[in-house]
Amino acid sequence: MKKENTVAVNLYLALAYRFLILLVLYALCRLGFYFFNYSLFPNISFPKYLYILWGGLKFDTAALIYINAIFILLAIIPFPFKYNNGYQRFCKWLFIVTNSLGLMANFADFAYYKYTLKRTTATVYSQFSHEQNKFKLFVDFLTDYWYLVLLFAVFIWLFIKLYDLIQVKKPNQFKWPAYAIQTALIPLIAFLCITGVRGGIGSSTRPITLSNAGEYVDTPDQMSLVLNTPFSIIRTLKSSKLKPVNFYDEETLNSIYNPIHQPANTGAFKKLNVVFLIIESLGKESIGSLNKDLLDGKYKGYTPFIDSLVSESFTFTNTYANGRKSIDALPSVISGIPSIREPYVLSVYSGNKTTSIAKLLGDKGYETAFFHGAPNGSMGFSSYTNLAGVKRYFGKNEYNNDADFDGTWGIWDDKFMQYMANTMNTFKQPFFSAFFSLSSHHPFKMPEEYVGKFPKGPLPVQEVFGYTDMALRNFFKTASTMPWYKNTLFVLCADHATVTHLPEYQTTPGSFSIPIVFYYPGGDLKGKTDKIVQQIDIMPTVLNYLNYDKPYFAMGFDAFANKQDNFAVNNNDGTFSFFQGDYLLINDGKVNLSLFNLKTDRLTKNNILDKEPLIVEKMAKYLKAFIQQYNNRMIENKLTAK
Repeated sequence: MKKENTVAVNLYLALAYRFLILLVLYALCRLGFYFFNYSLFPNISFPKYLYILWGGLKFDTAALIYINAIFILLAIIPFPFKYNNGYQRFCKWLFIVTNSLGLMANFADFAYYKYTLKRTTATVYSQFSHEQNKFKLFVDFLTDYWYLVLLFAVFIWLFIKLYDLIQVKKPNQFKWPAYAIQTALIPLIAFLCITGVRGGIGSSTRPITLSNAGEYVDTPDQMSLVLNTPFSIIRTLKSSKLKPVNFYDEETLNSIYNPIHQPANTGAFKKLNVVFLIIESLGKESIGSLNKDLLDGKYKGYTPFIDSLVSESFTFTNTYANGRKSIDALPSVISGIPSIREPYVLSVYSGNKTTSIAKLLGDKGYETAFFHGAPNGSMGFSSYTNLAGVKRYFGKNEYNNDADFDGTWGIWDDKFMQYMANTMNTFKQPFFSAFFSLSSHHPFKMPEEYVGKFPKGPLPVQEVFGYTDMALRNFFKTASTMPWYKNTLFVLCADHATVTHLPEYQTTPGSFSIPIVFYYPGGDLKGKTDKIVQQIDIMPTVLNYLNYDKPYFAMGFDAFANKQDNFAVNNNDGTFSFFQGDYLLINDGKVNLSLFNLKTDRLTKNNILDKEPLIVEKMAKYLKAFIQQYNNRMIENKLTAK
């Protein structure tokens, strides 16, 4: 029965109206959060805050879809009983109760944020799991912030009143045309919900997470203004929480392994341009010049241009990725931070204050840019690079020519790399640029005019490597005609390795083996050493080569230094692969599982864990130091140098 002062409308209009109510209430919560914590967010201009509010809509939409998934389902099922008064009352109170809990979480952070300096996440449950007086703590919190309790009560009263303004109109009859129409609308509503959760449309988008808030802010601490608390809790329910470890006292720990780098050289700072070329899925197996011992010396590979570049560059025998996903690569290469167990940018620690080579060089007056031919926002790269201090982003939007779109991921590598070369030619020197390719990603397509032009291998991706190799050749041909070319240090690497064919690469080391090449056309940086180098070594290697003169944080090493105790580390599904000297140690985070001598046992078939106790002891010491530095610094938000 219709109540007084209530308007009866179509069910779908009522659903849209109620969702709009929540968006307005969440916007008010975001304003309240800022008001209660205003002093913690200085120097935010009014236009910037409007942009933050705009970005917040994306996260509010995702949170509300998560919270109201059952309510939406109950509202759209195409059956006449959903119009019954009892059914509608149940849906009303389901809607009120579940969303009141979400609003309550937002209100709690009005007060709680100042103690943690981040939105509450799912780790709050384990954080208080060992407290014996949880009820007293809760009562004390409510007592101290009684005015928030009162404000929340008013908020919920308003919420219920707004809900009751609209009532679902019951049709006179529910015949088969209505059933057919409502059934047909289900896929559309499902599509809208999926789009809202993913944060956009397209195959390159994924469900947004905390780190995507970085797209709308200048510094990591401002991400809390974009996020809402229910979203932060929901998206971290399955996230791994690191545990503090204390294998060594502070002095001993830093003597073994210290990620704070001090200036190593006293020479003048070299104002070289720096260009990172990160190639999708380019495993070391596909590069002939790095595998001259394979197939009795007859192995050719699939990248003739990279082979020629290697002969004019400096590289290393044992070079590894720190992860197995594209999303792992950028923090490793640009910030010197590897992913352990899960991608760093998807972890609960993604809002930590960090630095990057882009930020440090930007402070030296460098222009900084990132190039990726995918739709802007793909892989969360625009969010990460913004937080990393990269000032300019060039993606598919900026390229602005869909005639060169591959139909799946973005702009063809050859076209986009020419665009990059010409765009960098407009930059004031010195500059830092990073490029991330995409054509060698599944489904391994090439422009029609190049099909059949490159050697086919046993793996579909190897033919496409021939295309990307050609794109690199054309890029360097164009760049070599430009005035900045000889004053530029190029670093070529892969984001991660991919599927392999040869038995030498179907091993744990092989699954992480990638090229890492330093090329300086204006200098004499040439050679090859039998040394272990990883992605997180790129940042300190470049900074030290430039004679960077301030302390900075990076978890890697200077690859050009004479240091003998450097190591490489990666972690896949909780298991550490720890490379040092000639050896690989496999450890599950607590127990050493196996040890291999990679010099004599490239196929890693002979576990010598019990035969080399001194080697195991030494490597375990460094691994423990790495774990302690990584875990404790992540937890304590100490990822920068003082």
